[in-house]
Amino acid sequence: MRGALVKNARILTEGALLLAIYTVLLLLTAYVPVISIMTTFFLVLPFIIYSEKHGLKPALTMFAAAVFISLIAGSFIITLPLTLSFGTVGIVIGVMLRKQRSKMSIYLISSFVFLISLVIQYVVSILFLNMNIIKDAVDQAKSVFNESIRMAESMGQPLPPERIDEIHKAVESFDVLIPSVFLISSLAVMLIIISVNFPLLRKMGIQSARFPAFRYWKLPQSIVWYYLITLILMITIRPEMGTYLHWALYNLFYVLQLLLVVQGFSFIYFFAHLKEWPRGLLVLATVFGILLIDFVRIIGIIDLGFDLRQRLQRKS
Repeated sequence: MRGALVKNARILTEGALLLAIYTVLLLLTAYVPVISIMTTFFLVLPFIIYSEKHGLKPALTMFAAAVFISLIAGSFIITLPLTLSFGTVGIVIGVMLRKQRSKMSIYLISSFVFLISLVIQYVVSILFLNMNIIKDAVDQAKSVFNESIRMAESMGQPLPPERIDEIHKAVESFDVLIPSVFLISSLAVMLIIISVNFPLLRKMGIQSARFPAFRYWKLPQSIVWYYLITLILMITIRPEMGTYLHWALYNLFYVLQLLLVVQGFSFIYFFAHLKEWPRGLLVLATVFGILLIDFVRIIGIIDLGFDLRQRLQRKS
């Protein structure tokens, strides 16, 4: 009986300490703009530690306390969404670490949870706060673009009509790409969060899985076929803008393009390791790859479609 009381007291004390640390991180993120760039990615850490050590139920109690603090911490419009998003993700990661799941499964599931939280917050901001951040950003981009056209015309250097149409279409297409933007943002944020927090967890004695080196990343070969089928459908059907088919194909094509770019860079890093390139040359190749992104995507297609790595390894 006494042992159980001591154990419960220790769990509560540790929870209070981690909650205090989270509160400091939350306030820094909400009210100190420069520091918030760094502290945002560590908001999950107290929840990961607590849920990994003590399980789901104590972590939910800590989460409820964090939500209450967010409501009384001042501008709850900022602090509450941060707690709901990063607190939930932190608990999911901690519970999965406790169950010794692989790092890739942790990454994918936590990215999905973060994506759901982003979508919910976006919908709530539109329905209840009359705020549409993405629409405001698109309107601002249109305004800047129109002002640039007027300035160019006043200086006697008008833009060609074809160029103006291209930019107009690019700005208009952003509305269509909202799902892709949410998905890619979630994957990118979670990749950073896992990359910066897992080394800290290992130093604290919490076992956390490791990603394979980037040069060994390889997507399923079916990605190439999905990409080609989507490309053929976009060329042959040419769905009208605003239709569901256009929305679906456009987003799928955009995501598949990005995946093939990642595959292309992974192959470049694999090739650099195989040929023992110096680090400076690899950095230079990365910079040129960003500038020649279409070429990198083609490399990704060839790597997946023709199993280029296996061929190179056999030759070497």
